[in-house]
Amino acid sequence: MYRLLSLFTTILLSTTVFCEVKLPRLISDNMVLQRDTKLTIWGWAAVGEKVNIRFKDKTYAATTGADSTWSVVLPALKAGGPFDMQINGSNQVVIKNIVIGDVWVCSGQSNMELPMERVKEKYPTVIAQAANPNIRQFNVATTYDFQRARKDYDSGNWQLADPQTVLQFTAVGYFFAKALYEKYQVPIGLIKASVGGSPAEAWLNEDALKAFPQHLEMALKYKRAGYMDSIRARDQQVRNDWYQTIWQQDQGLHDTKPWYDPGVNTSDWKTMPVPGFWDEHGLKGVNGVVWFRKDIEVPASMTGKPAKLLLGRIVDQDSVFVNGRFAGTIGYQYPPRRYELPAGMLQPGKNTIVVRVINNAGRGGFITDKPYKITVGEETIDLKGDWQFKPGTTAPPLPSATFFQYMPTGLYKAMVSPMLPYRIKGVIWYQGESNAGRAVEYRTLFPAVINTWRQQWHEGNFPFLFVQLANYMETKDQPGESGWAMTREAQLKTLSLPNTGMAVISDIGEWNDIHPLNKEDVGKRLALWAEKQAYGDQKVVYSGPLYQGMKVQGNKITLQFTGTGSGLMAKDGRELKYFAIAGADKKFVWANATIEGNKVIVWSDQVPQPVAVRYAWADNPEGANLYNKENLPASPFRTDNW
Repeated sequence: MYRLLSLFTTILLSTTVFCEVKLPRLISDNMVLQRDTKLTIWGWAAVGEKVNIRFKDKTYAATTGADSTWSVVLPALKAGGPFDMQINGSNQVVIKNIVIGDVWVCSGQSNMELPMERVKEKYPTVIAQAANPNIRQFNVATTYDFQRARKDYDSGNWQLADPQTVLQFTAVGYFFAKALYEKYQVPIGLIKASVGGSPAEAWLNEDALKAFPQHLEMALKYKRAGYMDSIRARDQQVRNDWYQTIWQQDQGLHDTKPWYDPGVNTSDWKTMPVPGFWDEHGLKGVNGVVWFRKDIEVPASMTGKPAKLLLGRIVDQDSVFVNGRFAGTIGYQYPPRRYELPAGMLQPGKNTIVVRVINNAGRGGFITDKPYKITVGEETIDLKGDWQFKPGTTAPPLPSATFFQYMPTGLYKAMVSPMLPYRIKGVIWYQGESNAGRAVEYRTLFPAVINTWRQQWHEGNFPFLFVQLANYMETKDQPGESGWAMTREAQLKTLSLPNTGMAVISDIGEWNDIHPLNKEDVGKRLALWAEKQAYGDQKVVYSGPLYQGMKVQGNKITLQFTGTGSGLMAKDGRELKYFAIAGADKKFVWANATIEGNKVIVWSDQVPQPVAVRYAWADNPEGANLYNKENLPASPFRTDNW
C-alpha cells in the first residue's frame, strides 16, 4: 500500500506540475524587451494546453508541446513603454511595467560583478542621482551545474535603477548603460551574469570544450555521480579543522582578558608600521592569527555621532573592536574595510582599536596605498603609523578549497543556458585575470567563448565588447616578460573576430588592487565601442591607438596605428614612455620615441640594428602615455612573436 501511494503521488505531481502557466524568471515585471527584432515569449503549462498572450492590443496563441513548453513569437517592436502583458491559460498571469529597448548581458568575473556599493564613496553624486526607471538590471545569482543545461533560474527579478537599488547594479554595466541612455534615450536592460574569479572555460559548453581536451576531461569528471560530494566533504572537513584549531589555540581569545579588551597589558607586544605586511617584521612565513592594536586620542567634537572607520584592505580576514566593542568583520581579502561606528562607540580622550587578522596563506597584513582613518563629518584621525602587534597563534597554510564554479562548463549550463531564448543587443565582458597564467591558451579559449555564445543564441554576430586587463602589480625598472601583457595581447588578437570591441584600461588600474575603483571610465569606453558596433555611429572615435604595422629604417623603427582619432599625443605633454626596442639578440632596452603625424618613431643608441619594439609590455605599465587626442589610450603591444 505504501508503494502504491508513493507511485500515485509521483504520477499526480508529474501531471500537475505544469497545470498552470509558468514563466521563466526573466519574463517578469519590469523586464526590458529587445527592440527591432522578433521576440520569443515562452513558458510551461500542461501538455496540450492553449495559451494566449495579449500585448499591445494584439493576441498571440500557442499550444503547449509534449515537453510542457509553449512559445510565441512577437513581431519586432519599437522602443517605448511601459506596457503590460496578459498571458491566459488555465490561469492568468499579468506582467507589468514592461519597456522595450536594448538588452545587454554583463558577464565575466569579479570586475564585472563588482557592484556600485563597492565604489559608492568614489561616486556619491552618481548614486544619489541614479533614479532612472529606464535603466534596469536582472541579477543572475552565482550557481553552477555539470549535469544538465538549465531552463530557468532559481531566483532573480528586474530592478529599476534608483539610489538604493543601483548599489547592487554592476558598476561597469551601470556606467555603460548610463552613457548609452544619455545619448540615445532608449531603455537599457542589463542581465548581470558574472562570477568572481571565473576562468573562461567555465563559460563554455561541452561541445566547445572538445577543442580543449584537458578542460573537457575535467568537466566530465564533475558529471560523475558523487564526485562533487566527496570533494565537498573533504574540503569542508579540512576547513573546519583548520579554523577550529586556530580558534582553540588563539591566545588572544583565551587569555585572562581577551586581547580586544582595552585593559590588556601590552608591554610584551611589538610594533610595526600599518599599512604593511608582518613578514617584514619578524613573522616571515607565519600564517594563523595576529592581533593589532592602536590607541588614539579622539576630541570631544568627534564623539556622540556616527563615525566611519576605514582600514584599507586586509589579508585575509579581520574582526574589528573599538573600545572593547565589536565593530564588524569581513571574511576575505578583497573588499575595502569600511566600518560604520554607531554614535557612542567613540569616547572623548583615549580610544583603543583592535584588529584580529586571520591569514590563511601567503603574506598577511594591511595593503598599502589605501585609506586608514576615522572620519566624523569633516574631521579625520589618521590611523597610519606604528601599531602594536602580537601573534595569537600560528598554523600551517590552509589548503586551497575547490571552487566548483570555476570548473569547465558549470557556469555556462547554469547561468547562460536559461537566457538563450531571450533576445539581446549584445554582450559586455570583463574577464581574463583568472586566465593570465595561461595567456597562450587564452588566444583560442576566449574567442571560443564568443563564438559559442553567438552560435547558441542564434542571433548572428551580435556585438561582443570586452575589457582589456588593467595595469596591476608592482612596476618594474627594466623591460621584461609579463603574463598580464601576454593576456592583453590575446585580448587584442580577439579583435580579429567580427563585431567585437575592446576597451583599453591599462591607465586606470591600481598596482595593489586587482579591483580598481574607476569603473566609470571602463563603462564609458565600452559605450564608445557600442556606439560604433551596435548603433552604427560612423563618426564616433571609439578606440585609442592600435598597432597596425612597422617599418625598419636604419637604426629606427616606424610604427603605424589605427584608432588615431584626430591625432596622436603624449598624455602628459612629455616625451613618450614605456617603449622598448631590441635587435636580433632579443634583449630589450628602454627606447626613445617621438610622434610624427600619426606614426611613432622609436630608436635607441644601444640598438644600432633594431628588429622589434614593445610598448607598455608589463604587468603594470604605469606611466605609458601614448593616446589619441580624444584621450583614449593605446593598447599595449609588441611587434615580435618571441
